[in-house]
Amino acid sequence: MNLYLGCPIWSFKGWVGNFYPEGTRPADYLREYAKRVTTIEGNTTFYAVPAQKTLEQWVAETPETFRFCPKVPKAISHQGKLTDNIDSARGFVDVMRRLGSRLGPMFLQLPPRFSPRLFSDLQAFLSAWAGDVRLAVEVRHLDWFDPPHDEALDRLLEEHSMARVTIDTRPIRSLHGDAILAGSAYESLLEARERKPDVPVVPKRTSDFVFVRYIGHPDMEINRPFLEEWGGYFSAQMKSGADVYAFCHSPDNLVAPYLCRELHRRVMKEVRIPPLPWDDADAGTFKQDRLF
Repeated sequence: MNLYLGCPIWSFKGWVGNFYPEGTRPADYLREYAKRVTTIEGNTTFYAVPAQKTLEQWVAETPETFRFCPKVPKAISHQGKLTDNIDSARGFVDVMRRLGSRLGPMFLQLPPRFSPRLFSDLQAFLSAWAGDVRLAVEVRHLDWFDPPHDEALDRLLEEHSMARVTIDTRPIRSLHGDAILAGSAYESLLEARERKPDVPVVPKRTSDFVFVRYIGHPDMEINRPFLEEWGGYFSAQMKSGADVYAFCHSPDNLVAPYLCRELHRRVMKEVRIPPLPWDDADAGTFKQDRLF
């Protein structure tokens, strides 16, 4: 059982001087990122497949314990039927295998239009997926969350030992605390509400790992009850032998790493796990009042 915590990006100037040391150059962002957390939600692969040289650089700049979790490209998940793109998916997997031991679960994010009426398309695609590469599946059409479609999806994922992605946008749905969010942070919050799906938060364990995407509020206090809830859930899953992959977002990205840190502290109270690579001295540099 392992706990992997990370963010959706590593290249973010706003972390320099708090999450990253003062003076960190863009060329060193990934190296500094991997010194502090243990995984990355690979959203860049949604738009473009990285070149071999890029993958070699990623490997060189991260420890062997680090995990990349690439998102299946949009050209596969969002264009036409999934079954029309099976060969492309196999090609993508072959490319990403070059990450070696650093390759974590990939995740397939289906568009909102992908309803249970396309169940057979999903079924055929998952049957063709490489059996030695972990996959997590995120659905956004609301019908997937109602019976009998939710049970059918769970059974399909269990059959293939794949995880069902849980995305939690509850912290940014609440208007509580928004009055303190001046300027760009407030605008980012409003934009995030529009972009992120408002779907039920019903964690489902369908594999030997769980995959959660947590969309946090810029105000750390708003997040606390949700982090307590997730910390308890992750601890329970790890006690039953599962690996946990958890990715923390925030509308302006600034607090995302600190959400990871808070989750780690909560799980560490209940499960014996190693410390984050991020040491306490670095973690202590964050001051919320610097963000606004």
